[in-house]
Amino acid sequence: MTSIDLNCDMGESFGSYRIGADDAVMPHITSANIACGWHAGDPSVMDRTVRMAVEQGVKAGAHPGYPDLMGFGRRFMDLSFDELCNGIVYQVGALRGFCLAHGTDISHVKPHGALYNNAMVNETVARGIAEGVARIDAGIPVFVLAGAKGRNMARTCRENGLRVVLEAFPDRAYTPEGNLAPRSMEGAVKTDPSEIADRALMMAEEQRVVDTDGNTIEIEAETLCLHGDTPEAAILVRSIRSTLEASGIIVKAV
Repeated sequence: MTSIDLNCDMGESFGSYRIGADDAVMPHITSANIACGWHAGDPSVMDRTVRMAVEQGVKAGAHPGYPDLMGFGRRFMDLSFDELCNGIVYQVGALRGFCLAHGTDISHVKPHGALYNNAMVNETVARGIAEGVARIDAGIPVFVLAGAKGRNMARTCRENGLRVVLEAFPDRAYTPEGNLAPRSMEGAVKTDPSEIADRALMMAEEQRVVDTDGNTIEIEAETLCLHGDTPEAAILVRSIRSTLEASGIIVKAV
């Protein structure tokens, strides 16, 4: 039977600042991408989020980003290869420590924000991430953007002996080339829960999606990213999961 993983960014609160609806979203996903303290999160939040994931039977993955707390990791930073590679080891290693403390281990790595986007187009960034993960444990899979833009990153990860898990976004529009439409484009970000759920079902069931021209294109994906930092996040995640399961799709971690 067809199966799909549902992942969501988690643990992005820090100090007295609360971000996201982790408590409401966690029960409905299968993989959590947990911030590692650079773009968001802090040791106490990391500990709490890993514990919650374990209690809910959700896989705990590392979500490393640029050291940019003020910009939430969404701004490019010109790090050297060593800075980038060591930063991945630092962040993934930190989260792995909390995972081990709670009797589990890291299930995957998914870069955050600008780091994720840059890895798709910059070979040095992609190599820094891949080598950093491999230095920790070459058995840890890496989430990579499905479609044409993610091919170089996927190749780099595989060259470093890492398993690649292709990821798609049901709440984002796709161009005819199979890339995410820029957020500046009208309709690039979907907000209707029913439409997003239908797109998720097509991605999981048919490995296809309707592009910005209204045509159907192939989009190979093993995991779907759901955003948990919006007011309606819990409603949206529940809608997607119920739609998938009602259609016979098995929702489980990769």
